[in-house]
Amino acid sequence: MAAPQLGDAILFGKERGAQQFEWVDNLSVEQEIVQINTVRRESKSGTDIREEVLGSWRNAFSVIVWEGGSSFDAWLTASSVQLQVAQVLLTLPYSFSQLGFASGIAFQIFYGFVGCWTCYIITCLYADYRFMKEKQNAISKNHTIQWYEVLGGLLGPGWKVAALVFNTTYLLCLSVIQLIACGSTVYYINDSITKRTWTLIIGSIFMLSIFIPTAYNYRMWSLAGILMTTYTAWYLTIAAATHGQIPNVKHSGAKNLVLYFTGATNLLFTFGGHSVTVEIMDAMWRPRKFKVTYLYTVLYIFSLTIPSASAVYWAFGDVLLHTSNAFGALPRTKFRDAAVVLMLIHQFIEFGLLCLPIHLMCEKALGVHHSKHFFLRAMARIPVAVFIWFMSLMLPFFGPINSAVGSLLVTFSVYIIPCAAHMTFYRSSLSRQNAIEQPPFFIRRWTIVYTINAFIVIWVTIVGLGFGGWASISNIVKQVHSFGLFAKCYQCPKKNMDHRLT
Repeated sequence: MAAPQLGDAILFGKERGAQQFEWVDNLSVEQEIVQINTVRRESKSGTDIREEVLGSWRNAFSVIVWEGGSSFDAWLTASSVQLQVAQVLLTLPYSFSQLGFASGIAFQIFYGFVGCWTCYIITCLYADYRFMKEKQNAISKNHTIQWYEVLGGLLGPGWKVAALVFNTTYLLCLSVIQLIACGSTVYYINDSITKRTWTLIIGSIFMLSIFIPTAYNYRMWSLAGILMTTYTAWYLTIAAATHGQIPNVKHSGAKNLVLYFTGATNLLFTFGGHSVTVEIMDAMWRPRKFKVTYLYTVLYIFSLTIPSASAVYWAFGDVLLHTSNAFGALPRTKFRDAAVVLMLIHQFIEFGLLCLPIHLMCEKALGVHHSKHFFLRAMARIPVAVFIWFMSLMLPFFGPINSAVGSLLVTFSVYIIPCAAHMTFYRSSLSRQNAIEQPPFFIRRWTIVYTINAFIVIWVTIVGLGFGGWASISNIVKQVHSFGLFAKCYQCPKKNMDHRLT
């Protein structure tokens, strides 16, 4: 077996009843390399040493700012990007106005832990697929494993097509929502320009995200995203608390079934950020740890979303039914402007990572994914970015479109397909015995795993896809009837309410 490069991780198998694997750092190889480098350094000239020092500084900068494959890096990326916290943070008060306090908090907690379970399910399938490919020596250093490849490799072409269709559509819609959110958010700093024009401007800037190669290169971006989201969440909480309740505030909660299930589906969408789970895991040195990392991510997100949504809904009540962006309810201050700018930067980061799996698919389809010239790969990504730009201009309904995507796409892509695939792949006793990931210690029995999977599939199909789909589509139809396609300024004050194209 060839010696790994410094800092690489080794995959190996062990026979112990069931085959298992883990990644371990080869410390002896690292120590040996350090000793060799020390001997070589002593024999080098002053010029060589200066060049080496400069190179080491460049490498250090790259490692600190650009590269990252640890569990902490995965937590940064998942917390910053995987859960759609950037745009959802601004729409959760709107969802609370549709649901009420009790249902709003209960659905957040419920869907948060359901999301943790499906992340565990995806980790199980990825682990078996990765081990199978390692045994076949079919893993390329420059190849990024994706969810549709996992399902195709384990269950066949039918599952691959299903994952490809739903996940690609889902990611496209998520990216569209990011642009819509940016156009809606920046308007609250400068309302002399319509939201549609802002979306045009922001879309041209977001095109630059095509130059970020992989999820491995998001360390500093993700850390910045965490800080920005945390500031915004606590700004919303403190600003709403200090503002106090508006006169005659009402907290009616669910006024009808359409509003109730639209709000519930937005929360399902909030914790359905598994579209890039496999890409993030594949960038980790120890991918199997991601299931625990994701749990920490959800707990962190709870600390942001529950206080902020509760505080804003407490202050403004039913007024939020007509204001899907929380910034629109709060008075303009320098702190709100700072939050707007930070959210714009964060949404750029999130947009780049959400587009990444689609970019990789395009590269593979055009045969340039393994090219040594990254410029060719970047050019292959341009059509995706242009399509997302166009759709964000056509359907600018920030808030309602989140719920529609949650009911029609998140239900399948994030919940139904992973749980059904897990039950299908592990249906035989042999596959269960040889599974890399056995049931968690607090469950132990495969029967309970199957029961939980079946419950999630049934619940999400009935409540999310059925009732949620009906409510969300009804709401979208209402928005199109009221504002039209390519609306100039969705939910703007009356001075900018010339909604339809002339």
